Amino acid sequence: MIEYEKRAMIEAEDKYTFRQSTQISMQTGLIGHLRADMDTDGNGFFSSWFDFREELKTDEFKAEFDDVINSLREDGDILHNRRALAKYCYCTPQSRMQEEPGYYGVRVDTEKYAYLLRLNPDRGEYNLYCYCYRRDWLDQHMKDAEKGIRFIDSHYKELFRIPDGGKVKIHYSWNEDQIRTCRYIDDYHVEIGSNLYHICEFAEMQERSGNTYVPGTPKISAEIGTYEIYQIPAIADVDYCFRSYEAAKGKLQNADYQRSYAGMFAKENSLEHLWEKHNSDRRPFARRMRSMSVSDIVVLTQAGKKTAYYADTIGFKEVPEFLAQQRVQKKHKERGEAR
Repeated sequence: MIEYEKRAMIEAEDKYTFRQSTQISMQTGLIGHLRADMDTDGNGFFSSWFDFREELKTDEFKAEFDDVINSLREDGDILHNRRALAKYCYCTPQSRMQEEPGYYGVRVDTEKYAYLLRLNPDRGEYNLYCYCYRRDWLDQHMKDAEKGIRFIDSHYKELFRIPDGGKVKIHYSWNEDQIRTCRYIDDYHVEIGSNLYHICEFAEMQERSGNTYVPGTPKISAEIGTYEIYQIPAIADVDYCFRSYEAAKGKLQNADYQRSYAGMFAKENSLEHLWEKHNSDRRPFARRMRSMSVSDIVVLTQAGKKTAYYADTIGFKEVPEFLAQQRVQKKHKERGEAR
């Protein structure tokens, strides 16, 4: 009889009982998976096998897998029938999947292989999905993934990390938000939605497009730094355009400006860094906005707090009145929409 260890799965393992991308399936040593149901009376076992890497489905694996499933189907074990399955699930609450209500997870380990079982005791459902892995490959990938997924800016400055399977919210320049699930590949690559990126490639793409990106968890996202650049579009109609703060003082109007760009602001960055960046030959949005100039407004968001700065002839001047006017405009707009 085959020797194995059986336990309730931990949350980090749950996702490996579902279909993964080809990249992750290759890295984790997925061999294939078994799907089964216990018929309407709960005493059957109708199963189908789905290959992933046929070269890993050796005679040794096939013999061991048969032994494991047959052992779990013996009287008194979890796959004996649907009643036994339901008893295990309801008496083992720690096996309940947090992100997938109605499912329960069990991991079975042998010396060489790991069998991750997703269980559903309900009649009319597939009662078992068993994903089969090379144990050493799966464990190494999961250990590496514990470091989390790095998100950086285009200069490789780290902005934040999210756990494997966490979400990122991308705010597009046309004022639309999309939330994408992210998967760890290695320290330099990530799956975002269905796309695979080098972490710097992703940062550069968002910078070129004027998009920002924060963790999908609101509490964490409030701690991430971003910036916005506001410029005066009607140059001839605003007499303080391209002039010092002294010339603008008392005249500054939020309505004179429009947002031209948004980007990520790492902790190590400064307003001077933004000036250099948006005056370089390779500046973002070079064809859609002018270089940063005197009279532009930069709004920094750090730790959930917004601060506005006027680009002066030398340095920057804080202008809280810009944000105050912005808040008033927002309230007027909301009241108008309510009416």
